[in-house]
Order: sequence, then C-alpha cells, then structure tokens
Amino acid sequence: MEATASGQGRINQAGHNQFIFNLPPLPAPARQIVEGDIPQRPRAFQQRGDLLARLHGQVDGRGAAVIDAVTGTPGVGKSLLAASYAWACQRAGWPVIAWITAETEDQIVTGLAALARRLEVVVAGEDAFASAVRARDWLAASRQASLLVFDNAAQVESVRRWCPATGAARILITTRNRAFHTLYEAVDVGVFTPGQAVNFLHERTQRTTPGADQVAAELGCLPLAIGQAGAYIHRRRLTYPAYLTLLRDYPLDRYLPDAGDGYPAGTVQATLLSIDQAEQTIPRARALLELLSALSEAGVPRAILYGTTEPDPADTEDIDQLLADLADTSLVSFSDDGTTVLMHRLTSRVLRERATTTAAGGGSRLAEVLDNAIDLLDGFNAHIPDGAATWAARSAVDMLVEQTTSLHILAADLGEPPGSLLSLRASCGSHLRHLADLGRAIPLFQQNLADFEQVLGGDHPDTLASRNKLADAYQAAGNLGRAIPLFQQNLTDAERVLGGDHPDTLTSRGNLASAYREAGDLSRAIPLFQQNLADFEQGLGSDHADTQISRNNLAGAYRAAGDLGPAIRLFQQNLADRERMLGGDHPDTLVSRNNLADAYQAAGDLGRAIRLFQQNLADRERVLSGDHPDTLASRNNLAIAYYAAGDLHQAIRLFQQNLADQERVLGDDHLHILRSRSNLASVYGMAGDLGRAISLFEQLLTDCERILGADHPTSRNVRTNLLAFRQRADLYSD
Repeated sequence: MEATASGQGRINQAGHNQFIFNLPPLPAPARQIVEGDIPQRPRAFQQRGDLLARLHGQVDGRGAAVIDAVTGTPGVGKSLLAASYAWACQRAGWPVIAWITAETEDQIVTGLAALARRLEVVVAGEDAFASAVRARDWLAASRQASLLVFDNAAQVESVRRWCPATGAARILITTRNRAFHTLYEAVDVGVFTPGQAVNFLHERTQRTTPGADQVAAELGCLPLAIGQAGAYIHRRRLTYPAYLTLLRDYPLDRYLPDAGDGYPAGTVQATLLSIDQAEQTIPRARALLELLSALSEAGVPRAILYGTTEPDPADTEDIDQLLADLADTSLVSFSDDGTTVLMHRLTSRVLRERATTTAAGGGSRLAEVLDNAIDLLDGFNAHIPDGAATWAARSAVDMLVEQTTSLHILAADLGEPPGSLLSLRASCGSHLRHLADLGRAIPLFQQNLADFEQVLGGDHPDTLASRNKLADAYQAAGNLGRAIPLFQQNLTDAERVLGGDHPDTLTSRGNLASAYREAGDLSRAIPLFQQNLADFEQGLGSDHADTQISRNNLAGAYRAAGDLGPAIRLFQQNLADRERMLGGDHPDTLVSRNNLADAYQAAGDLGRAIRLFQQNLADRERVLSGDHPDTLASRNNLAIAYYAAGDLHQAIRLFQQNLADQERVLGDDHLHILRSRSNLASVYGMAGDLGRAISLFEQLLTDCERILGADHPTSRNVRTNLLAFRQRADLYSD
C-alpha cells in the first residue's frame, strides 16, 4: 500500500500478501465486441468497390493471420477504406472487431489493452503491456473470424510484434510507410477516379449542374479535398464555377507559405476555405477547431471536451450542437459509436500552421492554443481519483495520457514545454503508477524528469518531486539498483536546498529508508525511519497523516528486523488513531489493522491475529466485494493464520474458497493460481489427506514445469513438497 505525503509524493506503507487476479479468456465473446474509434460512414459516402473487393477476396482460414498493408498518399482515404471493411465485418456478425491507432507503440499497447478488457482476459492490476499480450494471444488462439486494424501505422517492427502469428484474425494496416510491403501484401489506395469524384460531389452537394468535373480536377480527385469542397458548396449554396473561383483566388501564401507537403493542388485551399466559412458562420467554431488540432490526431473523446466521463446531458447540449455543425462542414467526423471526435491529419496540420503564422498583433497564437488545451486536460484530470480508486477510472487515464502525449509533442516543436504541461504529465505518470502500469509509467517519468531538469534546473522542488516519482516507479518494478541512487540524490539535494526539517526532506528520507528496507538493509533503514518519526511528531503533530505513515513504516522495519515489541506498540497506536480519525472502513485503517494482525501472528498471539484478520475480511467483503484483490488477500491471510493456529478445517475452507474465486476470475495458468493450489495441497497434506495432497501436487508440478520451467523456484518448491508427502505416505503404508 502507499499514501501521498506533501511535496514529493509517496511514502511506503507495508501491506501483506496483496494478490492480483484477472478474468478468464473466453473461447468466443458472448456478444459482438467492437473496440476502438472506427470512423462513422460519412455523408454522401463514395464506395471504393474495387478496393473493397480486393480486401474481401483474401482467403481466410489458412492457419495464420492474413495481413494487408493499405497504403497511399495522405487524404486518399486509407482509413475510410479500412473502416468500410470494418462496417462489413460488423454486418456479417464477426465476434471481434478492433480499431487500434498505431502511430506509436504506446498507442498500440493501449488499444490492445482496452480490447483485453472487453474480452475479459485481463489480470486486475497488471500493466497495459501484459493486457495487450493477452489480447494478442486471444486473437492468435481464436478460430472465429475477427478483424484487427492498425490505423496510421508508422514503424514496421512496432506493428509486427503485435500481430497474432496464428488464428483466424484478419489484420489491416493503414500506413504511409511502404516498408510494410516487404512483409505484408499491399493494397495501394489511390485518389478517386474522375467519375467517383464527380459522383461524390453530386451526392454531397445535391447539385448535378455543370462544373463538378473541373472542381474535381482542380483538387486532384483527392477524397479529402473533394469532401471539403462538397460540404462547402452545399452549405453556401454555390455553383461549381463559383467555388472554383474562390478556390483559385484564395491567398494561400498569406496564411501558409510552406503548405503543400505533396498534396495535390488545391487541397490546402479547400481546407482553409471550409475553415474560414465555419468560423464565420458557427459561433465558437474557431476555438474548438484549434483546440482539436492541438490534441491527438487519433481522435478526441467527447469526455475530454465535456471535462468528465460522466457528464450531465444538460451541460453538453451546446458543445454537442457545435460538434454537429462542424461535422456538417466535413471538418470533423465521429467514431462509429459517436464517442470520439475525429479530425483528418491534414486539417489538424493546416489549423496548427495557421495558428503559427497568423496572430493578432503578430507572432504565433499556437502557444495560446496549447495553453487552452492544457487547461482543458487539467479540468478532466481533476475528475480522476488517486490511489486505489484510480483502477475504476483506467479508461479515463488512457484518454488523458493519449491527449497529454500529443500536447508534449506539440510543445517540443514550439520550444520548451510549459511547467503546467510537465505537471500534467507528472499526474499521468502517477495515475499509471497507481494502475501498476510501470511499463508506461517509467518512460513517462524518465522524460518528465529530463524536462524538469532542463526547464527548472536540478534543485527546483518540482524537479525533486519528479526524481522521487521515477525512483518510486523503479522500486515498484523491483529495480532497487536504480531506485536507491535517485532517492539518495534527492535526500542530499533536499537537505541542502530545503533544510533537514522541511516536509519534502522528510518525505525523501522516508522513501530512501523504505528502499533500504526493501533491499534488506535494515541497519540503514531503521535510523532513518526513527529520525523521520521524531521530526514528523515535532513538526506536524502525532495525528497528522504523514506522521501516521512514518510511524507505520518504522513499525514495519522493526517487524522485518524481528523486534516485535516496538513494532506491535506502534501498529497499535496507528490503528487506534486511524479508527478515531478516518473510521473503520478507510483503506488506511484496513492496512493498519492488517499490519497489526501480521505482527501479532509473528509474535505467536494467534488469537488476536485471527480476530483482526476476520474483521478485515468482513469489512473488505462488505466495502470492496468478494472478488476484489484486497478481499482475496485478506481471505488468504486469515487462512494462513488459521493454519498457523492448527485450525486446518477453517484454513482448508478459506483456501478452497479463494482458489475457486481465482479460478473463476483467473486463467488456469496464472502464477497466483499455481501458488494457491500449492497452499491448498499443503494444507490437505498436513490434515492427513495425503492422497488428495499428492494428486494435487502431481498435477501442479506438471503445470508448473510446463508454464514456468523445471528450474523455477515455484516448480522446485512444488517438487520438494511432493517428495515430502510421498515419503510420508510411504511411511504410513509400511
């Protein structure tokens, strides 16, 4: 367990046997799963029948994933072609359809982890990487038709490692990178034919008067530009020649002197014409368009724009109407489920470049757009809870991380990232840390520390806090070799800059002591904990939360050193204070009760230990539910206490219940399942049921060697126990 102290963040609190569990993989989902932001079918949609026929014509069921790389120039409709295929798969009833943004590997991991949650194959508390692996493996094992789209992929290797190697999944990759052709069959996407472009204009504008062919030719038959032009002509009730005149007369050099980037002639002008018309006729359009252009090009969830994942519909009416008006201009669109706002990457880039080159009074407005986007995300972040409660908000965390990463990239193009953005990214890292998603948290904290050092210097309090967060993440990942030097550096700097009595200095000292304790260096840990507790009591008082944490940590160090008398007294004081101040159901109170019970058990006072473990289990079942990881941990701890007291009947009952719950919410091959089966087998043996114990250990050893390998510590332990119980059975049979 952990708690937040002032300034630099975490101070460790001891927990005991906190296990984590997941839901089992299903052979097939009970209902169709559509995951990700598949684009909606746009107005006056022009079917690309020839290209779709190529996709439909690929052969399924060859025992390996069928992969097509859909490539082409920006704006030709790669994503819309893939979306067309996804719509067809939905209509055909394919059980799983997943749309993964693939510009970065982090986006791929996040998208696959979200799919794993929909498939119900995740382990509660595991990081996104592990969940993503589970989703990939589910697809590789499935024999039912599924679709996995990697949209706007950038790096071949980043996509290749996440493609299921077997199974019936069809995989589409949309990309501008033709290096994908070296591995995957290509479906090259070009511009509209002249006939397709003219038909699209006729459908979108509801005009069949002369001139559509000239507009199409001016725009190079590029689907994106044709869509912009059709929407503009329809809204303004223009003729095709009138639009063509506006297009050719648009002063592009005034706004975007460096625009182009390989797009056909007229594309940028068409986009800017649509932007100008929207901003002139739709109130507040400019602010929202520029805001969207600064956020993720993969899409912006409506929840971000609302500022909360649970908005009051009455509060969203205005923004929903504004989005609908902008969608009518073809400047934005929506995901298939309507929850995400999409803006084409060219439109985003045009808006950003215009903000860079045009501003009232001269200079760039893009910094102001960036600040507005940071403020928006800060408001959304305020609705994400800290600590254990973050688990229930993991989808919101994914949204925030995605959007904040986009702002960080944009800020790098402008120069130094502002301090407000660095603080927001620090919050993102903390949320990932609370989710135990260290695979994403550590790289984020590493970059964040480098940014703080560059922008604020090594001695700034925010830099010290950032270094502490990184060290904490290293410690949580078991990398004490990296964690301890950072904690040592932070303590030295804090004492020099802030003084020995400053709250942040005390936090730094406590964190270093906790790292020493975890490394088994109690001779260094205990004096630091003792010093901290004295300083906290003197500076903050006995009842302050940081004082209680410090007292808990010192007690835990005494417990680890076998000095149980002082440990029990401190744990007793902490439990009494927390029950008085926080109530019996508060998470910190439950931790204190658990730690005191553990100390009683270590001291041989099993009567007191069992009563406290019983109370904790009852409270967690009532407050958290019977399947919560902390509840399962409490049940495990109580079973161990019963076992220590010789009450094997109660121990077996609880171990059986825990194992049944784990098997229901975990895959059979999970390490925690293997350990629970070992515990239960051991208690069977100690209760004299040697036949059941040996049978369970034999099957368990086979599974451990298959899953973990013969030399894994768990495999060796099971083998030793099996041998011991066989020897005991032989003695009884003689």
